[in-house]
Amino acid sequence: MNNQKCSTLFQKPRGRTRIIQCIYVVGFMDLFGVSMIIPLLSHHVKALGASPTVAGIVGSTYGILQLFSSTIVGSWSDVVGRRYSLLTCLLLSALGYGLLGMSSSIALFVLARIPVGLFKHSLSICRALLSDLVSESERPLVMGHFNAASSVGFILGPVVGGYLTEHEGGFYTSSFTCAAIFLINAGLVWMLPWSETQLHRNGTNSSNNTNKVCHDNNCSKSVHNGSHANSNHPVLAAETDSAYRAPGKHPVGLMSREVSLLQPAWRQLSSVGSKIHMVASSDMWDLFLVRLLMAIAIMLYYSNFSLAMEERFSLKPKVTGYLISYSSTLGALAGFLVGPVTQLYGNNMPALLLHSTVLTCLLIFLYAAAPSVWQVLLSSTFFAISTSIGRTCITDLELQRGGVQASGTLIGAGQSVTAVGRVLAPLLSGLAQEFSPCGPPSLGVVLALAAVGLLLIRIPKWDGRGMTKMATL
Repeated sequence: MNNQKCSTLFQKPRGRTRIIQCIYVVGFMDLFGVSMIIPLLSHHVKALGASPTVAGIVGSTYGILQLFSSTIVGSWSDVVGRRYSLLTCLLLSALGYGLLGMSSSIALFVLARIPVGLFKHSLSICRALLSDLVSESERPLVMGHFNAASSVGFILGPVVGGYLTEHEGGFYTSSFTCAAIFLINAGLVWMLPWSETQLHRNGTNSSNNTNKVCHDNNCSKSVHNGSHANSNHPVLAAETDSAYRAPGKHPVGLMSREVSLLQPAWRQLSSVGSKIHMVASSDMWDLFLVRLLMAIAIMLYYSNFSLAMEERFSLKPKVTGYLISYSSTLGALAGFLVGPVTQLYGNNMPALLLHSTVLTCLLIFLYAAAPSVWQVLLSSTFFAISTSIGRTCITDLELQRGGVQASGTLIGAGQSVTAVGRVLAPLLSGLAQEFSPCGPPSLGVVLALAAVGLLLIRIPKWDGRGMTKMATL
């Protein structure tokens, strides 16, 4: 009887399914619009009269702002809800790209990059919203589909942007088109059936016994305005227990009460600060370190790809471009493999993360030592698949350990860690290229091996959800 109640609570409302599908569209259009602009930025800032040094400083503005704002905005979405935070990010990003379309000086160009750098976190909030809407077993499949949809947009965007650039005022047209896309996304988010996202809330609150039976299957999860309100998570029970045994460690995901957008700013800031502090003081350093090591390793793989292909195999840039497009397309399609592979592993995410990390390390080594283009092609084929699965695994483990109540904070923190990798990777790549064209991927192999070693040490201390096992007294 109780199992029957659990299955009833798990039936997908039609409105929730529509929201998930619409979020896929938002992710596609988001990266479609952004990728129209990215290849044109360096050319435009130079056309405004900036020197290479000034262009580099201006270009780093976005990355620095993203580094510090990712966690804050993600935590703010936990506090005020996904709907209002997502709308804010989309509208302010549209403002930034609109200003970019009017930038006739370097000062205006920098001004346009500020709102985008601070609030271009729409994809992170979309991922947090998806984690709110689906069960733990469904999450890898849904995240994989979302990543695939976003990647397709990132592949198609430069084609349209390049076409528009060939016409007079092409950069400005591309910028205004991107701003219009973000406004359309905001309208789409506004019209979503948010009232239907409550997962049988009345049913879950009517019986404590039902909640107890369904607790391990996330049946007690409820969503209000896209943000969890007074809901429990299986991880939190274990963390709450361990919190009494280990003073000083704060269980992530507690204090998940939603604060209204109309509440005073000081209260919102206080809630944001407490959530960030809980994540910072939690025992998740191992996952964030693995994320950082693998992010740098993957960036080193791509950092001098075109130059290395030319120096090692005398490939023309056109052929190298085809190879990169091939790899990117496979990476997008690999998102659809995440769900089946996760089921094959029985939702054992720590094991899947370890195996994908080992495979990624091996493929970077094969690329660095490749004697022919065909071996590079082979390594690129499986590299796109392994990295796509690995990214989904690390995000899913962070959400399992931290709890979906703090999903915005956790995903934002992960993006900040990746942003640190974006800062370090070019520096390490430049130093490694002083020795050999194969220097960056070789250094990537070392970092990936360090990530594998860390996982081998830490995974035996985790339980099935990636949580650190409590010491027996």
